[in-house]
Amino acid sequence: MGTKARPLAVVTGASSGIGFEFAKICASEGFNLVIVADEPEIDTAAEQLRKDGASVEALNADLARTEEVDRLIALVGERPVDALIANAGRGLGKGFLDQEWNQVRRVIDTNVTGTLYLIHQVGRSMRERRRGRILIVGSIAGFLPGTFQAVYNGTKALLDSFSIALRAELADSGVSVTCLMPGPTETEFFERADMLDTKVGSESKQAPGEVAKVGFAAMMRGTGQVVSGWQNKLQAAIAHVTPAAVLAEAHKKQAAPGSAKR
Repeated sequence: MGTKARPLAVVTGASSGIGFEFAKICASEGFNLVIVADEPEIDTAAEQLRKDGASVEALNADLARTEEVDRLIALVGERPVDALIANAGRGLGKGFLDQEWNQVRRVIDTNVTGTLYLIHQVGRSMRERRRGRILIVGSIAGFLPGTFQAVYNGTKALLDSFSIALRAELADSGVSVTCLMPGPTETEFFERADMLDTKVGSESKQAPGEVAKVGFAAMMRGTGQVVSGWQNKLQAAIAHVTPAAVLAEAHKKQAAPGSAKR
């Protein structure tokens, strides 16, 4: 890139999985990075990413809390953000009434409150400069009534819808909004959501690198929405023409505790 300053990408949930793969692609494509996750492994991820020649700043912060989002904004400072990849998310399995409320609240605050607050802060600066790219990691789960994943699927439904609305609001502003909608991916998600005993948690899944590659390419093209993987594209298409009650029953078979043994 010669003497031209490298663009800056902010990637949340970047310590592992899809977020780390996004950060790797950004580094290889000439971005400097600010990466964040709510675990100390974010520092290990930063060390690995610096091997690609990028400048990487890491922050251990829980983006479920707005004051922690403010710490991220303070770290970025006055630097223009060229790409915001809002990937941080949290899952939760089992029946809604069997979940602990503090865990339910953390899913909502991570997936929705913290994510939208971050986009609100960074997006305003992008709009003022008339330049920037926002990628929101939604999910095909947002198309499905999430039996035994009711709160998680609900948050992803909000993100999927929100991304389309925000994109329309920012038309002709110079700021693009892309929503990546993966299906089940081979990450620590199902372990952290206590879903390893479910059918969906025990089956083979798409590699996170493949998902990130699809999402990054869509973001750089300025595409509005993209589903990663042909099987997920098929499932999304079917979801649009299937009654919600039928989808809820189908989801139950995939996500019910103990369904891996059935």
